[in-house]
Amino acid sequence: MKFTATRGAFAAVALTLSAIAAQAQENPECIAPANPGGGWDFTCRQVGKSMQDLGLIDQTMQVVNLAGGGGGVAFAEVVNKRNDDDNLIVAASSATATRLAQGAFPGNTMDQVRWLASIGADYGVIAVAADSEIETLPQLLDQIKNDPTSVSIAGGSAVGGWDHLKVLIAADAYGVEDVRQVKYIAFDGGGEAVTQLLAGSVQGFTGDLSEAKGFVESGDVRVIAVLAPERLTGDFADFPTAREQGVDAIGANWRGFYGPGNMSDEAYDGWVKKISDLYASDEWKEVMATNGLAPLDLQGAEFEQFVSDSITQIQTISREIGIIK
Repeated sequence: MKFTATRGAFAAVALTLSAIAAQAQENPECIAPANPGGGWDFTCRQVGKSMQDLGLIDQTMQVVNLAGGGGGVAFAEVVNKRNDDDNLIVAASSATATRLAQGAFPGNTMDQVRWLASIGADYGVIAVAADSEIETLPQLLDQIKNDPTSVSIAGGSAVGGWDHLKVLIAADAYGVEDVRQVKYIAFDGGGEAVTQLLAGSVQGFTGDLSEAKGFVESGDVRVIAVLAPERLTGDFADFPTAREQGVDAIGANWRGFYGPGNMSDEAYDGWVKKISDLYASDEWKEVMATNGLAPLDLQGAEFEQFVSDSITQIQTISREIGIIK
């Protein structure tokens, strides 16, 4: 009899916790820390749509674009004003880890938020406008070598951020003696960076495949290098890698989410499960294939450790190329 009562009590608690978790996500919201059109915006909108299609959330995911500081404005907003919001998740990526690694979010550290899960990895690309005279990555890098002021490269992360690091890694691999001379111009998101490329304000773009894909399909942008170990498959098979052009540069941008630091355990577990269920779905596999996302399936504590390791690695790279001391 006592066992039955205890089991009933446990069941009641479980139901209560489930109800709390469900209630916490009645009005789901995703902050994209950049303007519309970039990788973070893609992450929020595509995940929100797929979650609703799969019945993982009942309401439409509200997407809020909160640009500034390479993600720093959004990070500070969550830490300082929405630290216990169970409805909220925030798009993150290698760019987030880069800014944290370099101390670019003043007063903020990775342990102030809760790291939820990854949804895949997005290989970096270097691209030019479709009508550019530059045909290959070595041509672009030779031009930078000969006259660094003649080439401006646009990206959607802040100076010293992941988009910036990708082109510096390529320049360093090609033998550019002082990579700090590479002229990089930061914009609030990859979409805005590509817009400036098309306007002729810059000569090159550094970003991720998912950001460039739509512009490539429209015929406005030409990818001259994918920073992957080998050529991708499917729609992306025609894009040459940096490595096959003699530039040993690889840059994969993980994509995932964090939540507020004081998010309840019930809400945290609920979001981790939803993202895990999304990742395991056939619909998300199709999204990954369509957008060139590589597999990266990490949740909860495993994802948090991965982010911590990423920050350590990026700090090492940043010191080697002179971004931080």
